[in-house]
Amino acid sequence: MYPVQHLFFGTLFGVFLLILFPHITLIGFLIIVFSSVLIDVDHYLWYVYKKKDFSLKNSYNWFMENEKKYLSLPREKRGKYYGGICIFHGIEILFAVFLIGIFLSKYFLFLFVGMSFHLLLDILDGTTFSDRIDKVSLTHDFFKFKKLRYVEEL
Repeated sequence: MYPVQHLFFGTLFGVFLLILFPHITLIGFLIIVFSSVLIDVDHYLWYVYKKKDFSLKNSYNWFMENEKKYLSLPREKRGKYYGGICIFHGIEILFAVFLIGIFLSKYFLFLFVGMSFHLLLDILDGTTFSDRIDKVSLTHDFFKFKKLRYVEEL
């Protein structure tokens, strides 16, 4: 799912929560909305790691090319490829953010909600295009992806 889509759905979700729970306040709303989008910075970090290039435009174009390659494959072959390790996409990070929210600052709980919503959207989006679910556990994906080919190798 693209960042613009995450922003749209994250904003709708944030408005829904703000109406349902007005004590969230504007700050909580903004944290939820922005965290539902900015979690994707790890895709950019993956690009920087792979290409040693800091250009945001090049990163975007590179991901678009790889996505076209991936989607051109028959659905049953897509399971043999992966699109990168996303360090902020996983239950481990969510758990850490949740604990920080419990013990240090309630603002991290808003971050937790936004990130969780983002991951839910990614899971729903991922099951639309392939028969596997990625980005649920960073540890699981790391070991699983060692056995797969990177989508750029197509």
